Amino acid sequence: MTEETLEKLAQLLEQDQFELLIPEKMRTESGRISDKGSASMDIPLVYLMNDAVESFLVFRNVRMTGEYHSDYQGELQASMARQDGRFVLVIKQDDTVLTLFFEDLELEVHLYEYAYTGHFWVKDYEYLRQLEYRLAILRDKYDYLGEAYCTEEEIKLAALVEFPPLNYCCYPAVPEKYIVPRENPWIPSEKAIVYMKELAAECEDTSLLKMLEFYRKHPAKFWAKRLAVMLHQTKHSRIVDLLSERLQQATADYPRRFFGDDMERKYQQALERAKQRQRELKSQGIRADLLREEPFTIARDSLNYKLYLMIWKEQKGNRVTEIEEYICE
Repeated sequence: MTEETLEKLAQLLEQDQFELLIPEKMRTESGRISDKGSASMDIPLVYLMNDAVESFLVFRNVRMTGEYHSDYQGELQASMARQDGRFVLVIKQDDTVLTLFFEDLELEVHLYEYAYTGHFWVKDYEYLRQLEYRLAILRDKYDYLGEAYCTEEEIKLAALVEFPPLNYCCYPAVPEKYIVPRENPWIPSEKAIVYMKELAAECEDTSLLKMLEFYRKHPAKFWAKRLAVMLHQTKHSRIVDLLSERLQQATADYPRRFFGDDMERKYQQALERAKQRQRELKSQGIRADLLREEPFTIARDSLNYKLYLMIWKEQKGNRVTEIEEYICE
């Protein structure tokens, strides 16, 4: 067990997070660990889960006794000691106690491609909200796992969560009650502005470049909102497209999630339907981008596997989109 894994475990416990993926056969309806819990095995503890990464702290060769309630939401009490050459972790959920006897704790990380992820929880300017979401989960990966799990371009892109015209201040991808606030979200970082200026220069968007320089010197909320408006205007569309391209290039070597042959067959069928529609739109001179919404592979959540077509349109000098859904079934 390394100092890094101990720090990550402490981080979860400080946040009152302790989601074990315990096989159903080891649990009773009351939450008690059955006699089968006395057999040693590897049990993962969820660390960071999002569309970009599924990561776990894995208790190696662990035995468990007591009770564990996966739906518990409240304060945790924890203590750890060493006993007979093994580690002993005691977790208290209110009046119930879970004890884990384990030999080691290791970090397990699975990285995935996320530049084509689509979650349409909030309407209007969906393409900017998708960018906000992808950059936010990238930054979580960077913050929780470090540079070793990011490409060079991802490290640069991660700074853009500190660019208020594009972060959740102006284009939240999730409803307000689900936003995890960052400290001083309206204050831009120098790295973020420099990166956006590089993109604007590459696009030869002189008016946006000037506005970015003005914003760097005067980082007020008013000017952040003004820049946010510019991002959905058709005349500044190239920088948004370039940003999406950078994300696609940065994540190109990561795999897509795989859910078995049966689900893959359903995915390919839905993909063909979506591509057929995409070809029809293209023949009419209409751009449509393919996006997907996936559940997790290991800790399966309630999301269905879906594909989306994001259909681009222009409306009074602004770029807008319509969304079509294709369920993999």
